[in-house]
Amino acid sequence: MFPLRFLLRFLGTVVRRIKFFAFSLIMSESLKNREAHEEPQSTAQDPDPFNPVLPATPISYPIKTLEELESRSYFESFHYPFNIASVSLQTEHGGLPDRPRILVCHDMEGGYVDDKWVQGGDNPDAYAIWHWYLMDVFVYFSHNLVTLPPPCWTNAAHRHGVRVLGTFITEWDEGKLTCNKLLSTKDSAWMYAERLAELAVALGFDGWLINIEVELKLEQIPIMLEFVGHLTQTMHSKVPGSLIIWYDSVTIDGHLSWQNQLNNYNKPFFDLCDGIFVNYTWRENYPRLSAAAAGDRKYDVYMGIDVFGRSTYGGGQWKANVALDVLKKDKVSAAIFAPGWVYETKQPPNFETAQNHWWSLVENSWGVLQRYPKSLPFHSNFDQGRGYHYSVDGDQVSEASWCNISCQSFQPFLEFHGDGTANPIDVSVNFKEASFSGGGNITFKGTLKNNAHFTTRLFEAELPLGNSPIYFTYSVKSEGSSAVGLSLEFSSEKNEKNTILLASHGNALDTMSQFVSRFSRVIMPHGVTKLESSPGWVILESSISMDGYTLKGISALCYRPLNVTSGSDDRSAEFYAVLGHITIKAQEQNLLLPPSSAWLVDGQDIKWASESQGSKTVSLKITWKWRDGNSPYFSYNVYVEEITKMKGTGPGQVVSENAQKYLGAAQVRSFYVSDHVVPPSVMSLRFIIQVCGIDGACQKLDESPSFTLEC
Repeated sequence: MFPLRFLLRFLGTVVRRIKFFAFSLIMSESLKNREAHEEPQSTAQDPDPFNPVLPATPISYPIKTLEELESRSYFESFHYPFNIASVSLQTEHGGLPDRPRILVCHDMEGGYVDDKWVQGGDNPDAYAIWHWYLMDVFVYFSHNLVTLPPPCWTNAAHRHGVRVLGTFITEWDEGKLTCNKLLSTKDSAWMYAERLAELAVALGFDGWLINIEVELKLEQIPIMLEFVGHLTQTMHSKVPGSLIIWYDSVTIDGHLSWQNQLNNYNKPFFDLCDGIFVNYTWRENYPRLSAAAAGDRKYDVYMGIDVFGRSTYGGGQWKANVALDVLKKDKVSAAIFAPGWVYETKQPPNFETAQNHWWSLVENSWGVLQRYPKSLPFHSNFDQGRGYHYSVDGDQVSEASWCNISCQSFQPFLEFHGDGTANPIDVSVNFKEASFSGGGNITFKGTLKNNAHFTTRLFEAELPLGNSPIYFTYSVKSEGSSAVGLSLEFSSEKNEKNTILLASHGNALDTMSQFVSRFSRVIMPHGVTKLESSPGWVILESSISMDGYTLKGISALCYRPLNVTSGSDDRSAEFYAVLGHITIKAQEQNLLLPPSSAWLVDGQDIKWASESQGSKTVSLKITWKWRDGNSPYFSYNVYVEEITKMKGTGPGQVVSENAQKYLGAAQVRSFYVSDHVVPPSVMSLRFIIQVCGIDGACQKLDESPSFTLEC
């Protein structure tokens, strides 16, 4: 009789496959046209088929067949260079930590939704993850044969110390045919393993989840073991710290039989790779049994939890922590599947609140797994990679809605207080308030007594300090007497604790009197700059020396300055302040951004089209490179400036330069401009590449490299 758990899994999979059917059909038909020499005429009813070799707005997409994988045709795609992740993984020792870990498997609507737009989309409500400090591994999953993670996920995850895996999956009848070809010979298995490793290395992610959900012939099992072992060895040789994870599906005897634990039926695969993702319908004693089977590799066992709750232990959804508590107790790792449940099912009251609430369950069960800053320079503008505007150094450069997870900076560890706990100040990442940088900020709003203060966590750090001072710069916009300082927690090798306040600007005597008994030291800013171009923003600069100490935490301190000399009452007053960014760096890291002469900028694949009333459109790929070879890592803002001929002027006479228009952000040294409308009065277009450092500093536009296109 067909086991109940298999039937439930089968029915759940059928429902999910229906959701993915339309998407898969479209992609399948599109890829058949990759060899087309001519592009059909575009109409609203008959859109152009997707041809990867033709210039177009860059997207991320999967590989659908073994033929494509074998031919390496992906590397001939126009989209390939745009899909290379630009942020390298920063780890201390190269390997995963020796403790229970959390793997997060992202599965949403077939994959490649808003995140497929490499240069960013226009949906400010797009799904994003910002609780990176609660995970170790991120898997991008879809039901395509080879799922390549969009670079936005790799960039954001790597920035926070999280590894990223793609997915190789075979399922249904098509999957059987794929496995027959994959496993036809040992040489075939090795070749496809090397193709997968090549893709991961080229695109900058860290390995693969292998999901074989078809019955295999017994004679194919030795070759499957060769495939897993060779892929693991090849990845390890090319990318130290990379991972190959086996999914608990097909067994060593070839049966498609989910074991829901590590045992003799799936352990031979586990022994050849870096871990196993155990199916999610396990029982309470299975984690303990799996740990025993794994021996000294128990942390490489990732027990599955389906957040949608499909037959998962504990029920998933808002009870996912029930399963997490069991896994934590038994000291194995967890694999959280489809945390986008919060987004897909529109959990109330809104996505941001529900997302913060759900991940608070994870933190309350397992605690913080990643800490930062760990090294300098460190910069965060609290941007989640989406918003309703975009700002640079306090100036709003775009009023357009957008999403681009690559733009995420280090995310704050904001604590969730939706449990009825009364706090005088509500703390949230705010997209509506004008930002100092990017599209977000942290807003503090509530009431506070004149002699009271409120502290909230921003970051949990692990930053050893030497004998040189470090410099803090942060931006604040506030109303009335509202003030925000930074509370820093330090610990010495002897476990000596120190808490230091970097106070906001104000009367030094009053501030010292107000906080001297609460902090080891109170430091007033040595620099206070009020922005003329963006009224309200104040830039505060402070420095500190803590030789032999480690920075362990950064908190925001909200307070109202107490006027000691004139006296003050104890009544509550409205508090409102916005924290725009924080930058920490050492003195020797005050490097100037390279001048425009250091870059070579060029335009390629230029295509003009006529529009109505004398206007036309232009599409082109802009590329730039370092004159002296490979440049350090930068991010880039791209603008266009229209140069028009003034009315009544003749050839060679006065022209007018219009304001620069922000086009988008680039993480690689290329940007595709699609169908930019050019009015008839425009003589030329000047595309400006604003170079930005990892410390958040951005080059002035009149000092930035550019490319001019005559119209």
